[in-house]
Amino acid sequence: MCNCKTLYPIMLVHGMGFRDGKICYWGRIPEVLRKNGSEIYFGCQDANGSIEENAVTLSENLEKILEKSGAEKVNIIAHSKGGLEARYMISSLGKADKIASLTTISTPHNGSVTMDKIMKIPKFLLKAGSAVTDFIKRISGDEKSDTYHCLEELCTSYARDFNEKNPDSPKVVYRSCAFVMKSVFSDIFMSFPYLTVKILDGKSDGFLTPEEVTHGEFLGVFTGSGRRGISHCDEVDMRRKILSRKRPSDIHEISDITEFYKKLVSGLRETGL
Repeated sequence: MCNCKTLYPIMLVHGMGFRDGKICYWGRIPEVLRKNGSEIYFGCQDANGSIEENAVTLSENLEKILEKSGAEKVNIIAHSKGGLEARYMISSLGKADKIASLTTISTPHNGSVTMDKIMKIPKFLLKAGSAVTDFIKRISGDEKSDTYHCLEELCTSYARDFNEKNPDSPKVVYRSCAFVMKSVFSDIFMSFPYLTVKILDGKSDGFLTPEEVTHGEFLGVFTGSGRRGISHCDEVDMRRKILSRKRPSDIHEISDITEFYKKLVSGLRETGL
């Protein structure tokens, strides 16, 4: 049994497209971590807000978490675009003193080559689709949905500029993880985007390649112990069930994503965080 009682509370920061709400973005993960000793909180930023706007929300919620928990800092675990929002909060909003560590799960630190290609679609089409998405997201609770700008923020050119303006703080431990599907049949929800990324850029979790998500201390490329691998959705336990009944053969194979998070958090505990 892993001991996940860290010195500082865990703040889970979701990615683009979803919000923290009645249906938990993180599946079984928060409850499993709590049962193993973790104190868990959520980012609660907009689903499709810009990095800058969502970082402000994260900063406000961070202060509430620190006040409620009585802790001096938090450990952040962020999925996808949420990792960029956490980095912006740390570097541009001056929250480094209140963050012990940032562990990112498939965050596009280096931008997406595939998104570069997608952004070459006629702008009026992308903006029309984004406007419809923004309308839906605002109905569901987003205050400042800005889908088109979010897409721009996933491009490699934006990433280069972002990384220059948001250097890592020496006060924070930065870790990153990558995941890959094993084939187009690994996840029916991710089949089309996986095939698109594979043609344009290579092996991925359906959205991002390992090279695009590497940042800080790279913990490795993880996949499933069975035939299906791990998709961008699997990374946050979308299905709420184990990935495979086959036992992992090495540390980079995973049969149940909750076991991965338990090891991730127990690793923070072992380093005194």
